[in-house]
Amino acid sequence: MKYYIYNILHVNLCDLPMHKLNTKTVLFVCTENSARSQIAEALLRHRAGCSFNVYSAGTYPSHVDKRAIDALNRYGINSENLISKNIDTFEGKKFDYIITLCDKANEECRSYSDTAKQLAWDLTDPKSNKQNDAFTATIIALDSRISMFLSIEENNNAVVQHSTTSETIEKNAHLSGFDPISFYKGLTDTIRLKTLMLTHYHGELCVCEIMEATGETSQPKVSRNLAVLKKAQVITDRKHGQWVFYRMNPDLPLWAKTVIAQTTENNIPLIYSELQRLNQMKNRPDKASFCK
Repeated sequence: MKYYIYNILHVNLCDLPMHKLNTKTVLFVCTENSARSQIAEALLRHRAGCSFNVYSAGTYPSHVDKRAIDALNRYGINSENLISKNIDTFEGKKFDYIITLCDKANEECRSYSDTAKQLAWDLTDPKSNKQNDAFTATIIALDSRISMFLSIEENNNAVVQHSTTSETIEKNAHLSGFDPISFYKGLTDTIRLKTLMLTHYHGELCVCEIMEATGETSQPKVSRNLAVLKKAQVITDRKHGQWVFYRMNPDLPLWAKTVIAQTTENNIPLIYSELQRLNQMKNRPDKASFCK
């Protein structure tokens, strides 16, 4: 099931050999071009920017919402050069796809003639959603829609262009080696779960900091648990002098990053004591001297 391959293993179309053969143009449209369409533009460019020229616009543009930028940056998605634009900016330009992201924009652009295919994805505006994680939820929803879009549209094109595309996708997916079962098993131990929550909050921690935070006195025990997470590709490490530092794997699929992010953000009391111990720790490594 190709949706599973794209969404769970997060195959980047730029890694596939046929990606340059037929670049398509996509325009995402919503009313203000401030959140949903900006997020969609950044996500599709992140996922398949070599296969699609991606744009966004609004029927009544305002400005890009800072919370949308912050949410994108939180997941390592490039948000540079995102600006709010009026759909009139693209008057006369032909698009392979126009994708509207709210009913109002869909109605206003229903008769847009310069497009080969128009899709309507009606998503709740995160700006009007009172939930704390509204912008994260929008990223998740759009990432799922874009996975479906890539699975259907790009594979349809690839049938003509490259007879072994599906085999290539499967091969790339296999080589990525990310296993959801190992990921979830990694969350079943208290040390491992709290380590992930702490690194989500702090960004990067060394073994001594994890030991201090969790109250563990056995360095081998902590290292064994870190090795489990590293083997599952959930964390990565780097050595600087005598220190070994661990952080979340930046190449984790978005859904896995979201699981850790939402677990942390909605369960701060679970690591409150650990955060306090870490704040009181003396002789912590000076990250300013080695963060290159």
